[in-house]
Formats: sequence, structure tokens, C-alpha cells
Amino acid sequence: MSEEEIARVEVTPAAADLIRRLRADHGPLMFHQSGGCCDGSAPMCYPDGEFRTGNSDVLLQSLEIDGVTEPVPFWMSVSQYDAWRHTRLIVDVVEGRGSGFSLEAPEGVRFLIRSRLAG
Repeated sequence: MSEEEIARVEVTPAAADLIRRLRADHGPLMFHQSGGCCDGSAPMCYPDGEFRTGNSDVLLQSLEIDGVTEPVPFWMSVSQYDAWRHTRLIVDVVEGRGSGFSLEAPEGVRFLIRSRLAG
């Protein structure tokens, strides 16, 4: 299987449920995974196009979520991608509020990345 065929990002059932709810409330969505520590390393969910991406970002995957009409793009900063390029990311949800502007913050939960080596 080539690198292009390997799923780089997957979502847990709990994350998929939350994505469906957020989509119903906010319209098309996108994720951006920056770098940094603490909540800076958590994936942030925005209305699609609200976070500007550019040459310093990589589109890892367009997520197909059952019950969501359009794919949900998952972006990552190039510097973070360089560190995690051999890793499969698993988007999950945990209780507790993260900081930042991610759409799930008012829900009392936050998205979290779990990972494992791709291969």
C-alpha cells in the first residue's frame, strides 16, 4: 500500500457523533492540528474555511463521516507533520474543556489526538 493510500487520520465513534452534532449546528467543518504544548497540540474544529491554511499547512486527509454530507478536511502544520509523518492519528473525545476556539468547547468535551505508528 502506498503512502497516499494509508489512512492518516481516523475518528472514534464518539468523535464521529460529536462531528455530526457540530455539523448540524455550524455547517461544514474543518480540523487543524497545530503544534505546541498543552491545548496547542489538540486538534481544533472550526467552520470550514474559518481557519486560514497556507504553505505552512498540510492537508492530511478529508474525513468521510457517516451522516455528514461533505468530507471534513483535517489539516496539520508542516512542522507538526514533520514530527508525526509516520503516525496514524485517531481523533477522540474526552470530557473537560480545552482552551481555544474549537467548536466543541461549549459542549464540556474536547477533541484529543491518540496516535499509533502507521504501517
